[in-house]
Amino acid sequence: MTALRPAEGSDPADLGVHAPSGLGLAQGIALYLASVLGTGLLVLPGLAAKTAGPASLIAVGVITLLAVPLAGAFAALAARHPDPGGVASYARRALGPTAARATGYWFLFGVAAGGPVVSVLGARYIATAVGIDGAGVPWLALGFLVVPFVANLFGVRLTGWLQLVLTGLLLAIVVVVVAVAAPAVRPESFTPFLPHGWGGVGTAIVMFVWAFAGWEVGTHISGEFARPRRTIPLATAITLVLAGGCYLALQVVTVGALGERAGHGDVVLLDLAEAGGVRAAPTLIGVVSAVVALGVLNVYLAAFGKLGASLASNGDLPRWFAKGAESGAVPRRALMLSMVLVLAYFAVSWATGFDLQPFILIHTASMVAVYVVGMIAAIRILPRRTPGWWMAVIASVCTVGLLLLAGAALVVPAAVAVIALAVTAVRRARERRRGAPENRDTASIR
Repeated sequence: MTALRPAEGSDPADLGVHAPSGLGLAQGIALYLASVLGTGLLVLPGLAAKTAGPASLIAVGVITLLAVPLAGAFAALAARHPDPGGVASYARRALGPTAARATGYWFLFGVAAGGPVVSVLGARYIATAVGIDGAGVPWLALGFLVVPFVANLFGVRLTGWLQLVLTGLLLAIVVVVVAVAAPAVRPESFTPFLPHGWGGVGTAIVMFVWAFAGWEVGTHISGEFARPRRTIPLATAITLVLAGGCYLALQVVTVGALGERAGHGDVVLLDLAEAGGVRAAPTLIGVVSAVVALGVLNVYLAAFGKLGASLASNGDLPRWFAKGAESGAVPRRALMLSMVLVLAYFAVSWATGFDLQPFILIHTASMVAVYVVGMIAAIRILPRRTPGWWMAVIASVCTVGLLLLAGAALVVPAAVAVIALAVTAVRRARERRRGAPENRDTASIR
């Protein structure tokens, strides 16, 4: 694989550590926005308003500020060390192969549990908005999984342009919903400002963690950018502003236009559109649901594919899946593995009546575990006392706090970590028989 450790002070793009004619700024922003905005747009404004009332605006502001160090640290890592292995490769460099395996397995096998959550939420939203019978929800959800998978088989270049279109539609719909609902905003809806106390604000902040997760996804496709050192930080900064602005604007109109009704329905965007007197509200919200679900799955499948190929190239998965790990190549074999995993989760969710809470917990706990290791690795890898390093220090404290909040849901990441330890034990036993220690610093990051 291509060497990815640039000389100090050099741009990886100048060393050839990037995909020629790769992703540009617009595509990067679109991909980042899809991974960060996600399905939170469909449910969080209403739920947060129900939980914290008008003070949910504070929750949006707080979580936006908390996202800055996490996003900044991941941007610094991705810009300096573009690698399809993402956080797993950073863990390999900083903490060794076992930490890398655990991190890679958490993302590939744990975060993938969010696949059916996204597809089912999108399908339910459409079914509610346009009156489709509940029996059609599973098939709609399955379609949401298949379409982005097929798109990713043609490579991240195509998915990047597809995502640019989807994100453009999403932002346009958010602007329309805010604009039509704004005249219905009533000042009296913002009093009392703290109906549920500061405890409600804290709960709303935890909810919005789901909305602002996803920054690590960009690390897996960082090698696909034409100019990672220049493009990734700029795309991250613009995404932070756009995502924070979208959620804040939606929260204002949700509280102001819906008042006490906010959060009592399943489709808050539909409620907002109807409050603004839009006759085509069901169709509009059906479109936004499809855009959100397809966009999120499009980005995450691209990340899963690149990560799977990278893990295989390092021997953490069967090497048959390693094809396509290099920048510019399409990891079709790893994509097939990723799709099988997501479909397996989908089948379990279907068999259990689409109770999504267990899958959300697996996804969230795995994500937090990845964040903790990622920030520890960032502190060790990034040059000390640089802006990225300071952001990693701050973010590490925040992520440890999130780890404590995860509680019992950490059982799954703990089990995956045990598997990673078992793989290490097996590999070391084999290497001892061969008379060579396990390589702690593989070619993908050397």
